[in-house]
Amino acid sequence: MANGTVKTVNDLNFDEEVLNSDLPVLVDFTASWCGPCKQIAPLIDQLASEYAGKAVVAKCDIDESPGSAGRFGIRGVPSLYVFKGGQIVAQQVGAVPKSKIAELIDRAL
Repeated sequence: MANGTVKTVNDLNFDEEVLNSDLPVLVDFTASWCGPCKQIAPLIDQLASEYAGKAVVAKCDIDESPGSAGRFGIRGVPSLYVFKGGQIVAQQVGAVPKSKIAELIDRAL
């Protein structure tokens, strides 16, 4: 589901990869059956490359990681959350343009 620059996070590594990260982390809460998720997947991949070294971009499949999804009250996908210092600093539900996703990341930089 993720390419070399997009991290895959799950219930086992979420705290380590996201909450304990030194860099801001954009988490795309997604699902394999979700059309809008597939629509924004190339944008997520592009942003992972563009923000390399400044922010981490990750995907979390809600079906494979129900604990993480439940912990943050994910009710719809795609849900984009930006974490900084273990805290949520920005969020967006639904497919949005790349510029809007970049704005979410920029808030944390």
